[in-house]
Order: sequence, then structure tokens, then C-alpha cells
Amino acid sequence: MALSLALTVAACGGDDEGDSAGSGSGGGSSLSGDLNGAGASSQQAAMQAWAVGFQDANPDITVNYDAVGSGGGREQFLAGGVLFAGSDAYLDEEELTSSQERCAGDGGAIDLPHYISPIAVVYNLPSVPELQLSPATVAKIFNNQITTWNDPAIAADNPDAQLPSTPITAVHRADDSGTTENFIEYLVANAEADFPYEPDGVWPAEGGEAAQQTSGVIQAVTAAEGAIGYADLSQAGELGTAALKVGEEYVAPSPEGAATALEASALAEGRPEGDLAYEIDRTTTEAGAYPLFLVSYHVVCKQYESQEDADKVKAFMTYVGSEEGQQAAAQQAGSAPISEGLREQITEQVDAISAAG
Repeated sequence: MALSLALTVAACGGDDEGDSAGSGSGGGSSLSGDLNGAGASSQQAAMQAWAVGFQDANPDITVNYDAVGSGGGREQFLAGGVLFAGSDAYLDEEELTSSQERCAGDGGAIDLPHYISPIAVVYNLPSVPELQLSPATVAKIFNNQITTWNDPAIAADNPDAQLPSTPITAVHRADDSGTTENFIEYLVANAEADFPYEPDGVWPAEGGEAAQQTSGVIQAVTAAEGAIGYADLSQAGELGTAALKVGEEYVAPSPEGAATALEASALAEGRPEGDLAYEIDRTTTEAGAYPLFLVSYHVVCKQYESQEDADKVKAFMTYVGSEEGQQAAAQQAGSAPISEGLREQITEQVDAISAAG
């Protein structure tokens, strides 16, 4: 089910709180009306925190976010239905071309990396509280080549565990999902022979069980003993989370591990001016790195048709990228705050958001 946020706070404060993009809170009592976005369900918990914090400083504005999944969010944005999209995958070449028509002026849209979080391999196996998996084992499970929990490959990863003969139910996303694309990228980079598919937001392998959005995956895994899936770590709840083999070590999912892996990555080449899309290094063996993670973006126009729309997007993105906003997301969702250097790069692009003409 799609998440919809609509948070309203009663009007308060004076007229001297500053302009719409001035402070870390995006403060400015002149902002009013709706700010509509749609996209990645991985951002669910973070978006709740961002909406509350932003509206504390801007009580006359309502933030609405429809968590339809990354693909649905990008579609709504490019169709002009929302002012921004949340996406766990950056815009592809075709979408960048479409953004030239959706956005005012000639700058099109850009990707702002605001949310960094591990993708956890979640599982429901009460008799095995700790689980270790190599990339090849994960790939074989999700490609339906390993179908019981006491398979020799799982046993080799967990020599001290008492593994049951319980059948495995591998749960994947049914919708077009950036989390899926990141998960497939990881599998292909580390175990292509066992998962020979092209990275995409639509699940490619046959078999398994499909579920809508992050919440659907969590519900499906929770409901069936022996089930396994993948989801943003912030949504794992009481489910088990597997430690993945990185080099010669097994590393549990954590914000710190995701941040370490991001440091080994670089900005993608050949992108439009101002775009901050990352080409993630999924094969890093840096100590403590957890390479199965997502960088979730906010997709925004460089120019909007109206000054009102430009001001609202600019103010909200200022808050989201601020130290205050990043800490709010970290506390609510367990994400890794962006670095100061990345914040400076994002701020430069947010400050440049304007109205056409």
C-alpha cells in the first residue's frame, strides 16, 4: 500500500523569520499551501521526520508524500503531477530527456543524494538468530537455486549454526523499485554467474513471491517462517538481518558501513551539470564497508514555472540536506548523514533552484 503523508501544523510566528531557503530548517513563514512529492518507500521513516521538522518552521505549508515506489515517483514527477520525486535510482538518459519538457527553462532535472541507507537481507527463521551469507549464496537463493535453509552453501557460510530443513520463500518487490535495482546491482557485481540479469527496477527472475513496496516485503517475510527478502534497514523491525561477506569478513548492515562504502564510490560520469548521481562501488573490500546500500535521491527541477513552486522546493530541500534534517532522518530511520563535503555540493545546487523567466 502506498504511504501518504499530510502533516499540517497550525500557523504561528512572525513575518521576520527569514526567506524560504535561508536557514537549516528551510524557515520562512511566507511559505504556504501544498508541497507534493512521490516516490521511494525506503524513505518512509525519513520523510516523516523531514515533514515534521520542516513544518515546525513553516506552519502554513503541508507536505504530502506518496510512497508509490521509485519508478512511480519518477513517472509522477515527469508527468508534472508532483514537484519532486524520491528515488533509489537516479534518472536514466531517457528520463533526463523527458525532464527537459517537464521542467521550465532548459536545465531539466537533477538528482540530489539526500538519503544513504543499508539494504538489509531480512529473514524469518527464529531458530537461527544470527545468519551469514556470501554474495553467491544470496544470489542463488533469490534465483531459486537454493530452496531449503539447510542447503550446503548456507551451511558453509554458517559452520556453527543449526540450520533447519525449512523451505525458503524468497520475497521480491512487485513494483518498479529503486531498492530492487540497487539489490540487483550488488548481486550482479559480486555473483554474476549466479544472478545473470541486467540491473533494473523490475524484478527479473522467475519464481519466489512478489510484494508491493517495502512494507509489503516486510509483511510477507514476517508472515511466513523461512521467508527471506530485501528492504531498507530502517524497516526491518523484529526480522533477522544477515551479515554479508565482504572480502574475508562478514559485515552486518549499518549506517556506518554504508557510509564507508560510499566513500569508496564516485560521482557518475557524463551527467548533466549540477547532477549528483553516484556510481556505487559494490565490490569494495574496505574494512567495515557494507556495499549493499542505496543512495536515495530527490529529483527536482532546476527551474519551475512559478516562483511559489521554486520557493517551496528550495526551502524543503534546504532543510532535508541541512545538518538538522540529516540528524532527524538518522534518528528516525537509522540512515547515515551525508558528509559535510557532499552537503556543500548539494547546497550549491539547491541554492540555484529558481523560477523561469
